[in-house]
Amino acid sequence: MLFLLQLSTILASATLGGYISKKFNQPVVLGQLIFGIIIGPSVLNIVVPTETFLHMSDLGVILLMFIAGLETDLNELIRSGKTAFIIAIGGVVLPIALGIAASSLFGNPLLEGVFIGVILSATSVSITVETLREIDKLKTTQGMTILGAAVIDDVMGIVLLSLMTGFVSPGEGHSFISVIVKLLLFFVVSFIIGLLIIRFSRRYFLTKNTSKNIAVIALVFCLLFGFFAEEMGVAAIIGAYLAGIVLSETPFRRKITNSIQDLSYVLLTPIFFVVTGMKVDISQMFYDLPFGMVLLAAAVLGKMIGCGGIAKLLGFEKKESLQIGIGMVPRGEVALIVTDIGLKLGVIPKGLFASIIFMILITTIGTPPFLKRSFE
Repeated sequence: MLFLLQLSTILASATLGGYISKKFNQPVVLGQLIFGIIIGPSVLNIVVPTETFLHMSDLGVILLMFIAGLETDLNELIRSGKTAFIIAIGGVVLPIALGIAASSLFGNPLLEGVFIGVILSATSVSITVETLREIDKLKTTQGMTILGAAVIDDVMGIVLLSLMTGFVSPGEGHSFISVIVKLLLFFVVSFIIGLLIIRFSRRYFLTKNTSKNIAVIALVFCLLFGFFAEEMGVAAIIGAYLAGIVLSETPFRRKITNSIQDLSYVLLTPIFFVVTGMKVDISQMFYDLPFGMVLLAAAVLGKMIGCGGIAKLLGFEKKESLQIGIGMVPRGEVALIVTDIGLKLGVIPKGLFASIIFMILITTIGTPPFLKRSFE
């Protein structure tokens, strides 16, 4: 079957791209994106993003956000304190403002500018943490501040995404207020359902202690939350993320994570990143290079000033503020997810998609060496 050959090509590309990226001390996702561009219609045209692969990609991103929810430590977020929260606010507000300004500069609609701003607001936690661990600076004051602010930024990005998704396609006759009400209703109902399911599953699995059943129940829980989210006019990934947070408070959190990670990281999540790369049109990237450069400048300045500048006002030294600003620059998984949702909703035109990917690639590649240098 041609499908099996194409699937093998995608997985092999994801593996090879990730391996090469690690050899150059870069995140695996970077190699997967680049190899997706190479094997896609834009370069070699070996594989095209068919409907089947798009569905597998959707499932991959749902599991990615589910795992992100499972690994979210609410207590750690609370302990990160007011400082990280204020820095995170700066890292969301200014990038959104710059995103709107950059978009309007090229004559794009306001809604598109807001969506681009949300894309610019999300920091790649994994890239920053990996770099700080390499140079043994994760446990420093700057390191913990970056980590706390980055996690809060991503949570804010997810909340903003859910609001934007509901606002863009809330259904006929629905006002902005109704979108807010539906969003609040979704989180409240999900919380209540989550508590009931946790109570039942904890009582059952503490006696049976069957990790396989736990993983299956958790996966069903994730998918149902995703379905419920879409039925309420919210993106499925929001439901998956919330499902992960709910289950992260259970005694079998680690069992679920270990079981789901195998399915996600080996098969479905790599497909998401490779397929995302396959969607990039290189010709459009160079055609929209001026916008890509403006977007890149907005992405860097938004975090350097919005986070680094705020850190300086909060009492950090100049060098420490610079380190915090640089550490908040990389964009990764959440930015890709918001971009993908924006493309599906028709808010982000295909012509701008490649420019956004260009910004993500450059911030991902450039941050690790600059962050290391700032600590020397």
